[in-house]
Amino acid sequence: MDEDQPAMIRAKETVESLEAYSAPLEGRRGMLRLDFNENTLGPSPKVIEAIRSMPVEEYAIYPEYNELQRVAAKFFDVKREEIGLFNGADAAIRAVFDAFGEPGTVFLTTAPTFGYYQPCAAQQGMVVRGIPYPETLEFPLDAFREALADKPRIAFICNPNNPTGTMLDRETILELAAGCSSTLFVIDELYATFTGVTVLPESLALPNLLVLRSLSKSSGLAALRLGFAIGAPSLVDRVSRVTGPYDINSLAVRAGIAAMSGEDEHTARYIDEVARAKAFTLEELEKRGVRYFADGGNYLLVFIGEELSHVVDGLRGEGILVRSMAGKPVIDGSFRLTIGTREQMERFFGAFDRIR
Repeated sequence: MDEDQPAMIRAKETVESLEAYSAPLEGRRGMLRLDFNENTLGPSPKVIEAIRSMPVEEYAIYPEYNELQRVAAKFFDVKREEIGLFNGADAAIRAVFDAFGEPGTVFLTTAPTFGYYQPCAAQQGMVVRGIPYPETLEFPLDAFREALADKPRIAFICNPNNPTGTMLDRETILELAAGCSSTLFVIDELYATFTGVTVLPESLALPNLLVLRSLSKSSGLAALRLGFAIGAPSLVDRVSRVTGPYDINSLAVRAGIAAMSGEDEHTARYIDEVARAKAFTLEELEKRGVRYFADGGNYLLVFIGEELSHVVDGLRGEGILVRSMAGKPVIDGSFRLTIGTREQMERFFGAFDRIR
């Protein structure tokens, strides 16, 4: 090292050895985005109007959250003290590990699953244990139960699992949490609006279970970052203690209030359209003899095998983005396909057929 150069200030060891979670999100504007499970139409007109109507003077004022929390509690049918507000579900995930993660303790989840869990656990010096999915992609329940016997500090169940779409029934989740009171269970339900499956409200009776939700997917607010942690007041209080005082911006506040106030016919129609488009997509894959897995969510896995890079790159050349699962255990050779509208899925299959 050059003697004239000052020594680099090292971060704590858990950060120095950390590989940051990074998603390929650049250069996606103007494309048909079937790669990140986003809403492909955008939010309802009343949300857009709420954002556009924000008075100029409010840009210079720190945000206020009382009304957002009141509306959110009513929307999810919980008490105000049972719901925490976060700058997207990612911030809620980070807060869980900041509040409850301890060096040397075990973080239990499945593999593969949402990639942000692992770096959050590793930063706290936790031991990450991912129970692998079998080739059938069913939830590895027996192995998960066995791992729970060792009383991990935190256990995450992504339901439906991202990226596999694997579903676990609500009764089993509640039974697992009730039988392991020393473990904090976090149920990631970001796609519950598409599946109709949730552990709420029964989960509120358990002092060791948090539910994560957001408005990113069905409500089309991914850019504004608004998420929720729902559970016993003691848990919500702890995860809220490790967040900043103004993490949610005022545009997200206004948009969230608009999205959760009254009936939102736009979002309801979108959810119905995705369900119809998903049925169409499965029929078309069946016709082509293409293997897929599509238990839950507004997405599915399409298995291409050795053609994977050719198909993914070819679709991009056609202006369509899908998410490659290359190198991931069990699902290598597949890509994750977000379900958009029927028209968008017809466009996908036109390009898919030309490429193959």
